[in-house]
Amino acid sequence: MITSNDSSVYEFILEGLTSHPELQLPLFLLFLGIYVVTVVANLGMIILIVISSQLHSPMYYFLSHLSFIDLCYSSVITPKMLVNFVSEKNIISFLECMAQLYFFLIFVIAEGYLLTAMAYDRYVAICSPLHYNTIMSHRVCSIMMAVVYSLGLFGATVHTTRMSMLSFCGSHIVSHYFCDILPLLALSCSSTHINEVLLFIIGGVNTLAPTLAVLISYAFIFYSILHIRSTEGRSKAFGTCSSHLTAVVVSALLEGQAPKLELIKCHIDPNRAYGKLKVNSCFTAKRNSDQLSPLTNDGYPEPRDCLKPINQRVITALL
Repeated sequence: MITSNDSSVYEFILEGLTSHPELQLPLFLLFLGIYVVTVVANLGMIILIVISSQLHSPMYYFLSHLSFIDLCYSSVITPKMLVNFVSEKNIISFLECMAQLYFFLIFVIAEGYLLTAMAYDRYVAICSPLHYNTIMSHRVCSIMMAVVYSLGLFGATVHTTRMSMLSFCGSHIVSHYFCDILPLLALSCSSTHINEVLLFIIGGVNTLAPTLAVLISYAFIFYSILHIRSTEGRSKAFGTCSSHLTAVVVSALLEGQAPKLELIKCHIDPNRAYGKLKVNSCFTAKRNSDQLSPLTNDGYPEPRDCLKPINQRVITALL
């Protein structure tokens, strides 16, 4: 994954969220609390789906992987950020930086394609309910998840390998709170043209492909729902895909909050704002707790009674 380069920089300094000492402890406590809730909620989600036979369906299979990805995504960034809050210098070695970038990209890319797989699952459940169990067999779901993680590994390997080949002979201060592609490219003293082309191509594909797939799936879903004559039938159909639709909408809203979050960072430290501040890890537990609202109308028992107390505790902790 990591190859040696001709760089004279063997470590970087992460700027973090703020340079004001009086804000370090409050921010540490805030993100620590959010991270603990994220870990507990996602682990609880995974364990509940594994041990409950009522939830052994393709939809919850994908949902457990979504919780796993969100848990790993949060754990790649947040622990190092917490350490930096209580450290005098936010130092990260070159190899640690490349490793953080690699795993960050794996889970970010995989999450987009997982939402695509979940959209296809809902498409089959609505448009081909009689063949649902045959089409969405355990073998098919396993293959889909293998493809999801493979795409994440491919994109992360390409970006990280090219990044590790650059030379960093100038400034070693990363204008971000973790190692991301654009802040690192800004520090390189060698040509970044290939990296930029790869970022445009791979990033474009990883953004457009899942987006188009989700939109097309829901176009067919809504078309099928509109042709259902009974109101009760339409309500059940909407309930069947409500969990995934919630995940997609919340993910889009979190991406849309980036400019507002950047303003928050500017307010904390106006001299150190950079690019796009992403704190999705702060919200992943709440997003996943929303998945476990009344969901199934495709032949599986309704799990709302066993999940409602968990939802209430998670939401109460996050609000």
